Amino acid sequence: MSAVLPQHGAAHDEAHAHPHGWRRWLFATNHKDIGTLYLLFSFTMLMVGGVLALLIRLELFQPGLQFVNPQLFNQFTTMHGLIMVFGAIMPAFVGFANWMVPLQIGAPDMAFARMNNFSFWLMIPAALMLVGSFFMPGGAPAAGWTLYAPLTLQMGPSMDAGIFAMHILGASSIMGSINIIVTILNMRAPGMTLMKMPLFCWTWLITAYLLIAVMPVLAGAITMTLTDRHFGTAFFQPGGGGDPVMYQHIFWFFGHPEVYIMILPAFGIISQIVPAFARKKLFGYTSMVYATASIAILSFIVWAHHMFTTGMPVTGQLFFMYATMLIAIPTGVKVFNWVATMWRGSMTFETPMLFAVGFIFVFSMGGFTGLILSMAPVDIQLQDTYYVVAHFHYVLVAGSLFALFAGVYYWGPKWTGTMYSETRGKLHFWGSLIFFNVTFFPMHFLGLAGMPRRYADYPMQFADFNALASVGAFGFGLMQVYFFLFVVLPMMRGQGQPAPQRPWDGAEGLEWEVPSPAPFHTFETPPRLDATATRVVG
Repeated sequence: MSAVLPQHGAAHDEAHAHPHGWRRWLFATNHKDIGTLYLLFSFTMLMVGGVLALLIRLELFQPGLQFVNPQLFNQFTTMHGLIMVFGAIMPAFVGFANWMVPLQIGAPDMAFARMNNFSFWLMIPAALMLVGSFFMPGGAPAAGWTLYAPLTLQMGPSMDAGIFAMHILGASSIMGSINIIVTILNMRAPGMTLMKMPLFCWTWLITAYLLIAVMPVLAGAITMTLTDRHFGTAFFQPGGGGDPVMYQHIFWFFGHPEVYIMILPAFGIISQIVPAFARKKLFGYTSMVYATASIAILSFIVWAHHMFTTGMPVTGQLFFMYATMLIAIPTGVKVFNWVATMWRGSMTFETPMLFAVGFIFVFSMGGFTGLILSMAPVDIQLQDTYYVVAHFHYVLVAGSLFALFAGVYYWGPKWTGTMYSETRGKLHFWGSLIFFNVTFFPMHFLGLAGMPRRYADYPMQFADFNALASVGAFGFGLMQVYFFLFVVLPMMRGQGQPAPQRPWDGAEGLEWEVPSPAPFHTFETPPRLDATATRVVG
């Protein structure tokens, strides 16, 4: 059925030799190479952020100051957050978009290949500047990843380096988003209407619009911080008539859509995997598209639920409380549709499906704790406690990260041409799931008991749950090292069974119409699609 396509891709590969060695990567304009660079970069940053997390948990293993002073501890918490959000999770999803969007829509490449290269390479100096701030006078920024004034106005020179790094990372995100939007809107194969696109492309299209809308808002907030620090302005300086709470409003107007920027592409990945292993069409495709768009739109009107303790009038509290609860509806639609897709399907539980089911279960738990925090009276009690830490790690680690793992196992054979070891994949899943819950579930109880976050020390009554969380964190970290050494590296080196063109029975989509590994150039001539826009007509 798809015999025409592989021959064409292979022939084209022979005709146009691509550069080898360091030039291939430095001057990369091929979407697959740039996707690979993004994924390797994000995993490196995941390891850096993970080391900082383990240093935090090491200090919190027992009461009393063991290894670091409170100032250094706050540098660790700040940099852990910034690195994980801007260096690990976001670039990983951009890597997936680079690899999969052109393959899924039948495009030969991304729309702006050189800009794609530039948007990746901007991230390297930004990351070096961010991590290098530890070695500046006074150490790294220690104001929390939210960079609240007035703390940011009192930091040393590393704060300026952090602001500059965030600007560069923001510019990279905006360029990547423009590229994704233009590619999806202009380069789909003939016959692939928007409502026939794979859901991963839909979630990224909406995410890209979100990024373009909110990254300039973050840029504005940190630029105002910079001018307050050096140019005599008083946006957030109370002494000059400024208002630190204004910073919170501006930051969270960026920050809440940012949360959905980190989860919508994850929804897209799960929406590809669940139908493949249930061997059924995705239940309610249209409602999934509308639910994704609804979440994106609602994300702009809920920002101040992070600010219930700032003296907001009751009317404001009620508005943001109800608006936040409203987001549970489209999110519930998604969970219902995934479960309905699995219902009475011919399910098998290979590693991608395990991670997808694990995602649905644990993400739903994180969603419920978010619903609890949406209630203003409850949130006022739990604000800045470990309950909040537990909530957002359930959403972002068991949400974004588990979806990324699921995607690597699902599409990895197509990328590398090599099947992973199913035994090792399952060990990685069960180890990650168990250690994740051992780490973060006790934090709910710590938060309910009143333990505040970002403190380097705590009284004796919190000792047992903290010790348990620290043990879990080290186990979880080791599982990710295991994943790289024993799953990813063997696939990259070709140490395993050769992957068939379509390794999963129920998988649909154009990406399964090209050989494994995907040739350097694909879809030089647009594929001719069948009525469902999921297969090539030979």
